[in-house]
Amino acid sequence: MFGIRYVKVPPTTYILQHRSGKTVRAGAGLSFFYFAPNTDLVRVPLATEDVPFVFNEVTADFQDATIQGELTYRIREPQQIASLLDFSVDASGRYRSSDPEKLNDRLVHAAQILARSFTQRHSLGDLLVSSSALVHEMTEGLKSCEPATMLGIEVLTLSILSIKSTPEMAKALQAGAREELLRKADEAVFVRRNAAVEMERKIRENELDTDIAVEQKKRQIREAQMEADLAVEEQKRQIREAQMAADIAVEEQKTLLVDRRVANDKKEADTRAQTLRAMLEPLKEVDWRTLMAASSGGINAKSLVAMAFRDLADNAAKIGQLNISPDLLNALLSADENR
Repeated sequence: MFGIRYVKVPPTTYILQHRSGKTVRAGAGLSFFYFAPNTDLVRVPLATEDVPFVFNEVTADFQDATIQGELTYRIREPQQIASLLDFSVDASGRYRSSDPEKLNDRLVHAAQILARSFTQRHSLGDLLVSSSALVHEMTEGLKSCEPATMLGIEVLTLSILSIKSTPEMAKALQAGAREELLRKADEAVFVRRNAAVEMERKIRENELDTDIAVEQKKRQIREAQMEADLAVEEQKRQIREAQMAADIAVEEQKTLLVDRRVANDKKEADTRAQTLRAMLEPLKEVDWRTLMAASSGGINAKSLVAMAFRDLADNAAKIGQLNISPDLLNALLSADENR
């Protein structure tokens, strides 16, 4: 009524009241009455704003890439941006110009310039795996870029949702990556097989070392056994030599005993011979007839006849004729039979 109106804004909206070219009221979340014919209202939103973007850029290897993301910002200096852009509203609260909408475009353009600078320095393969580096560079660039600092805008976050290439290049990169993965898999299999072969070689070496150690131990045992056998044989030889020495000593003792016995027997025989010789020496000159006559039994008739016949035989050359009666012979023969 009569041009007096009432306005109330939320805490996320900064409002400025201008009257006759002067700012009479400014603040966030204000409510007041004002006279519409001579009052201009400027409403600057303080809430965060999400701005999606999609860029088609060319990489360093002249390949097309599509970058899709979203940035979040807020207006930190409402009076500064209100002095540069038209945020005035009409009686129904609609903006009178398109400057608020251009603000998003300016930020998107600044982000695209930063994204293009990053993309042109990297190949497509590197770009597809460099989203973190791209986010960091774009965030730092937006915080210090001229549109943001001049308009008093604070960039809060920036996220890259996807980085894509053309389908043909995607297939080519996938094929290359697949071949690289297959090559790495083959290398891994090769390395694993080499490791298995190396382990098998070590196992065989350990087995051979064990066999060698066992054989060396067996050889040592055999050598010790041979040494023990040699020692036993040496002991046996020494025992045999000792026995032979004992036998030789016994035989020598026996020989010495036999020699002594023979010597004793010889001495005894010599003694007896000497004794007998001494006994017979006086009788050597005595006639045997005398000796027979001197014998203890004397000489019988037969002996006398025999002695007579012997004398006859000794003097046979001197005898011309000898007559022996049969009676004498019968008597001698009968005497032998009776005996």
